Amino acid sequence: MTPPLVRCPWGDSTPDYADYHDTEWGVELHGDTALFERMCLESFQSGLSWITILRKRENFRTAFAGFVPEVVAEYGDADSDRLMADAGIVRNRAKITATIANARAVADLDVPLDDLLWSFAPEHHVRPATSQDVPAVTPESKAMAKELKRRGFTFLGPTTCYALMQATGMVDDHIATCFRAVSAR
Repeated sequence: MTPPLVRCPWGDSTPDYADYHDTEWGVELHGDTALFERMCLESFQSGLSWITILRKRENFRTAFAGFVPEVVAEYGDADSDRLMADAGIVRNRAKITATIANARAVADLDVPLDDLLWSFAPEHHVRPATSQDVPAVTPESKAMAKELKRRGFTFLGPTTCYALMQATGMVDDHIATCFRAVSAR
């Protein structure tokens, strides 16, 4: 009989979390569209549980044209109204407006979004021993948030930026006893 997998505690709370934990969270992610999606979803998560966003992710992808920044950057008032009426996503005008503004900021970048975001990945990162050791912000996430704000991005503070870094593998915060941490050694 195979022993059960030991996960980070949050990864065992629901089957949706277990799948996300086991297959996505902390895995290196590249590509402007993929990173723009994660950036937007992390912004939508602000003040909510990640499970809410995770369960609505496919609806978000449909509502925001697969998070292709060039498409979302062209959204206007009619699109904002359509999104506010879409019960399949989080209907928060500030977050919807930020997503559209951030798509426009991506279009204005002088470097690929992938290069910009990954430039903040720390060269060395200490794996947390326990959940209590996982930080909410780091100097790198503060620097990322500051640079994104300078470049016209909104709704992306240091905590949201750190969650983005964790989700996309810029840092690996699987705790020391987690099977994902053990397999990464």
